[in-house]
Amino acid sequence: MYAPGTSLAHRLDPRAKLAVQVGFALAAFAHTSPRGLLVGTGVVACCLWAARTAPWEALTELRLLVPFLLAGPLVEVVVLGPPWLAPEQAVAPALASYRTLLVVLVAAAYVRTTPTRESQAALQWLVPGKPGRALGLCVGLVARYLTVLRADLRRTRTAMRARLGDRLPVHERIRLVAVAGLGRVFDRSDRLALAMRARCLSWNPTLPRLRFGPADAVALGLALALIGWALTPALAPVLASLV
Repeated sequence: MYAPGTSLAHRLDPRAKLAVQVGFALAAFAHTSPRGLLVGTGVVACCLWAARTAPWEALTELRLLVPFLLAGPLVEVVVLGPPWLAPEQAVAPALASYRTLLVVLVAAAYVRTTPTRESQAALQWLVPGKPGRALGLCVGLVARYLTVLRADLRRTRTAMRARLGDRLPVHERIRLVAVAGLGRVFDRSDRLALAMRARCLSWNPTLPRLRFGPADAVALGLALALIGWALTPALAPVLASLV
């Protein structure tokens, strides 16, 4: 979730930050060896440092994703038959899970340092015309909607615990949270549609002006370096044949 601040990443243009994300994702999936992931870890550390975000803070935001990343290697370790455990089979899934975690951490640094309106403006600049406006509007609505929906669900669970609802069976607690959550969703949707019509947000949203600065040149240079590093495995045979 976005947190206001004055860090280096907060001052960067969202287009430069998106370029770094794309370049890092390409590089992470092109270099899957431990050495490549080690370099990727260094890049992630730089991104989190620029965003003034501690790794454990980012992992807290991703706590729902971490169990799924750990499940892949654990499932591959277990085999149906002697010797029942095959640790060597978990190497590849573990590297893949770690690579995915690195990509998501870079995305978390972006989300934490970029307001929704700036992301919307960057997408509309990248995709001009009505498709860009529709894409930017969808991203803006999803980002805003998920934030308030999570807050509603958190308040529902707090109210349920205050009324000793945590002593109820699990299926009953799930039912109560689901019913209250759906009611909030429908209520929020109606109010959101009314607000969009009142502000003409569905066709001409007012967005901030985007400007590249000196620091953005460094970020774009990093993005180009990552993209070039990602293309190295594909271009190496071509260059070798030319030599």
